Amino acid sequence: MLDFLLWNKIARIIAQLAETLHISTDRALALFYDSEVCRLLHDKDLGLHLMSDTYIVNDLIEELRQKQ
Repeated sequence: MLDFLLWNKIARIIAQLAETLHISTDRALALFYDSEVCRLLHDKDLGLHLMSDTYIVNDLIEELRQKQ
C-alpha cells in the first residue's frame, strides 16, 4: 500500500515539475529520476515523502539550479 502512495506522489511531483518549468512530462521524469531528491524521497527513514509536493518540487528545482 505504501508503495502505491509513493508512486502517486511521484506522479504528482513530476506533473507539477513539468508545469512549473514548462517542459514535457517525459523531460520532468528524466530530471526527477536523475536527482538526489529522488533518492532521498525513496529513503523512508528520512521522511521526505511526508512533505508537500510543492516543497519537494522546490527542492528539486533548487538542486537543478545548483547543478548548472
